[in-house]
Amino acid sequence: MILANKVVVVTGGASGLGEACARMFVENGSKAALLDLSEDNGNRLANELGKDALFCKTDVTDENEVENALNLTMEKFGAIHIAINCAGTGTPAKVIGKNGPLSIASFRKVIDINLVGTMIVVARAAAKMLMNKPQEDGERGVVINTASAAAFDGQIGQAAYSASKAAVVGMTLPIAREFAEYGIRINTIAPGLFDTPMLAGLKQEVRNALGRMVPFPKRLGLPREYALLAKHIVDNPMLNGETIRLDGSLRMAAK
Repeated sequence: MILANKVVVVTGGASGLGEACARMFVENGSKAALLDLSEDNGNRLANELGKDALFCKTDVTDENEVENALNLTMEKFGAIHIAINCAGTGTPAKVIGKNGPLSIASFRKVIDINLVGTMIVVARAAAKMLMNKPQEDGERGVVINTASAAAFDGQIGQAAYSASKAAVVGMTLPIAREFAEYGIRINTIAPGLFDTPMLAGLKQEVRNALGRMVPFPKRLGLPREYALLAKHIVDNPMLNGETIRLDGSLRMAAK
């Protein structure tokens, strides 16, 4: 799919991986709707990107808010061709911690945001893509989800996070098979250690140490590198039903 004049919806679009995708796609001629809870960051980025961007304050776990954001996108830009799910959370917690068993409420929150929220956007964005005129090869749209290396190499304290991301990986192929009938592709990116707001609270020496764990290049991944892969997935029509690790060949230790 050629990016020029296409409309992309990005959840978590106000910072980190989502912001990088919004910038990358607008730079290449697309129009971007930023779905995020951060009004300050969302409005700042939308103003910076100008007429080709729209910010919608959105809780991805709320079906009505997602539907409203997609409708606003349709009203402003006339279509939705691409959906990129970058919204997520990853608060660590052991199953049996110092204060006893894991809070199921906290477990459920991670699942709701990372998995259920992703599915809400996938289903509702794809329904909008059905209205698109088929392009070459009959393609109507592209969906990109975000998993994590933790889907495969989950560490101690990542039970909820790993479960949510493994489920995102697990649903990629069955959705691709279903959406093939409609000309909609879906792929998942599983990033390793990236320099995003999720790691921003760590001390610099800790961040440097994490970067040295990566075999090559020995540093944290850059959000723009995630966006480059997202762009290639959209560009390349043979990429479908796939989960791609983006981690510098990192395999996480137990802790």
